[in-house]
Formats: sequence, C-alpha cells, structure tokens
Amino acid sequence: MTLSDRIRHFFHVVSNVRPIVWIGLYVILTPIFAFIYWGLPDGQFRIPDGAGTDYGSWLYYSIVTITTLGFGDYTPAHGWAQTVTAVEVMCGLIILGFFLNAVGSMKSEIDVESEIEKQRRIHEADERRKLLRSIPSILHSINQFLAHCYALTTPQEKRQADNDDDSYNPDFKLSDMRDLYAPSGLPSDRSGQSAVVSFLKSASRTSLSLDSLQNRVDLTLWPRLLEDCFAFVANTQMYANDEIYLLSAPVQADVKKRLEEWKEDDNSTQAADMEHYVDLAHFVRQNADLALKIENVLTSLAQTGE
Repeated sequence: MTLSDRIRHFFHVVSNVRPIVWIGLYVILTPIFAFIYWGLPDGQFRIPDGAGTDYGSWLYYSIVTITTLGFGDYTPAHGWAQTVTAVEVMCGLIILGFFLNAVGSMKSEIDVESEIEKQRRIHEADERRKLLRSIPSILHSINQFLAHCYALTTPQEKRQADNDDDSYNPDFKLSDMRDLYAPSGLPSDRSGQSAVVSFLKSASRTSLSLDSLQNRVDLTLWPRLLEDCFAFVANTQMYANDEIYLLSAPVQADVKKRLEEWKEDDNSTQAADMEHYVDLAHFVRQNADLALKIENVLTSLAQTGE
C-alpha cells in the first residue's frame, strides 16, 4: 500500500468516527492537560499577582488554551510550559478539524440516505400506479379462470341448474369432472369447445397476464402477491406435459364412466391410466387457490390504493 493510499484510508476511517467521539475526546483532554500544568515545576509560567496555582486555576488555563482563546493572564515562560501549551493548542485544533469533518461526513450520509428514501418513495408510487392500472384486466382474467374452474369441476346438468350460483367449489371430487369433455356452457364461452380445453386456454391466458405483470411492475414491493403470481405461472408451465395429453387424447366413451366411479383412495393398477385426470384435479385446486389469493390482494389494493 502506497503512502497516498494509507493517507486516504486514514482519513476515510477518521471521517467515519461520530462527532460525539471527537467532542468527548476534546472534553477529556482539558482536565488531563490541566493536571500536567499543575505538575510542572514552579516558574514555568508568568502568573499575575493574586492569581491562584491550584488545580482549578490550571483547569481554567487549559480551557482557555485548548479553545485558543488565549486571554494572556497566564503566560508560558519556559520550555516545558511552552511545549505543553503548544501541544494542547495543536490537539485542540486537530480535534476541532476532525469534529467538523465528521459533522460534514454525517451530513453527507444523511443527505444520501434522504435521497435514497426519496427515490424509494418515488419508485413505490410509480410502481403502485402501474399496478393499479393493471388491476382491472388482471381481475377480469382471474374471474374468467375461476369460472372455467367451476365449469370443469361441475357436472354438466348442475352447471345448467346453478344459474344463480356459479362459484368455484374447492371441495370438488374427481367424479365431479366427469363432463370435462363436454362444452363448458359458460355465457362468456361461445367457442363450443370442451370444458377442459377452455379451462387450459384460460389458465394459459391468465398465466401470460400474470407473467406480463411481473415484467411490467416491481412486485417485490408486494412480496405475497409476487410469490402467488410466480407460483401460478410456474404451475402452469410445469403442467404443459399433461396439458398436451389431455388435448390430444381421444374422447373415449368410458372416460365419463370411469370418472363417475373413481374413488379417491383407488391405488389399483387399473387407475394408472387416470393419473392425468388426477393431476388435472391437483392443478385446478392449486391454481384456483392461488387465483383467489391474488384476487383478494388486488381487490384490497384497488379499494385502498395502497
């Protein structure tokens, strides 16, 4: 390390010392030098007539010296007195300089922290505005997804009967999915496609919306929302293999019957070819639960604006 590097390092360390430390050192040195003056041999100072030479008098002289006031009533006349006085003056000036440097450094630190906090608040406000603008479209996508969850997990005859109650039931059974290859019957779905196809497309659209939201808005400001959005997107991406099977599998006549007769604790080898439908049920439960959580958070944000 070169001399200049050492000097820079020294002043960097000194600048990080709190001002209160320098004030404390300034105060502590005053009685110490007073004790030294008190112990010097007689005749080292010119003392005015009637002036005292006890410790209190030298404490007064030390205060006058370290503060560079120099009233002149006590005057160092010989070597030791002059040397100690000069050292105290230099110590006072150096400590005062370090104190002012520490104050300036602390002020700069406070200014930097204040600017960082200001930028953080501006960033939060900007991200909140972007999120609030995105909420209506995201909620619409989630509501559509939950509607398709309802259609997929509700028998066709019940979908037609439940005109006033089309909310998703998280406690559905696999047998409730027996009409997954029948049209969804949702008013918003006029494609005529099967419930499972419409559901998977809705899941994909919702996943794209949430993924886009993560790219456009800094969701780290809302950790729970970020976690749920990420989980929804990840679940949808990981389900791609099963999705391919469901979309390409022929609509066999016994699928409906086998789903109707399915028992949740069926571990037989005959149930092996039904694993894709079991996985579909798990996928529906997981992502519908995440969608409901996201919906609650976004609704709360939209209502409070925070």
